[in-house]
Amino acid sequence: MRQLTYKIFTIACLFLLTVGSVQAKRVCVPKMYMFGFAASFNDTIVHFTDVQAVDSTWIETKNKFLLQRDTYSRQLRSYLSNQGMPHRTCIVLFNKNRSKLEKKYLKMKRLYSPSKDGQAHYDVRDLTIGDFTFSSVPLVEEEAPAKSKKEGKKSKGKKAPKD
Repeated sequence: MRQLTYKIFTIACLFLLTVGSVQAKRVCVPKMYMFGFAASFNDTIVHFTDVQAVDSTWIETKNKFLLQRDTYSRQLRSYLSNQGMPHRTCIVLFNKNRSKLEKKYLKMKRLYSPSKDGQAHYDVRDLTIGDFTFSSVPLVEEEAPAKSKKEGKKSKGKKAPKD
């Protein structure tokens, strides 16, 4: 009995090690739909971009996340900064299905539109495709910089003379 439990435990450990070491694959999606949202804590102006189709985007197969989302939001942030509105917090929402993304878009737009009593708490500004468009970002592999042996060791040479 003890030997059977040991074998089962060993097999379970090996299975968990192999499953944990498998990385998600990165795939190029021919078309991804996305829109941007920008807001600031200093004023009540919020910006919405139109829902746009972006070609050749990269996603991870495991969790369906858009790779390099920060680069897309940085594109919107730099555009708004050039328009005289610096320090905006920008996010990008995405989906492969346009209708699902448009539902998210309308839901967010409703949050920032005037309330039922007619008071507008936010100044909502739309950015059309003519104003701003996202451009596709090529995949950049993230590698940890390799330390050379010389950088890690202290120099054993002579000390520099003090002046």
